[in-house]
Amino acid sequence: MTITLTEAAVDRVERFIAKRGRGVGVRLGVRKTGCSGFAYVVDFADDVADGDHVFEHGKVKVVVAPDHLPYLDGTELDFARQGLNETFVFNNPNVRDECGCGESFTV
Repeated sequence: MTITLTEAAVDRVERFIAKRGRGVGVRLGVRKTGCSGFAYVVDFADDVADGDHVFEHGKVKVVVAPDHLPYLDGTELDFARQGLNETFVFNNPNVRDECGCGESFTV
């Protein structure tokens, strides 16, 4: 099982953590929502809980709770800028369908 970050995503997470002044990386997860079923959750990871899966990319750790990993396994997290918009982009091979607005997905 694996989750990877592009160099752009690593750079962005490192900048967020430096600006915030604490944290070991990002915590990724999913939540039930929307018309397709799930949405991604991205938050700071200040620590690692027992049972969490940790994927390290340079100085950045990606922390995932065990019950979220089946939805995220194989995902590549990227960071993209398009005009004035900046966002994390999830390239998730488990996604079978997405809603029209792009806010939720089905696995």
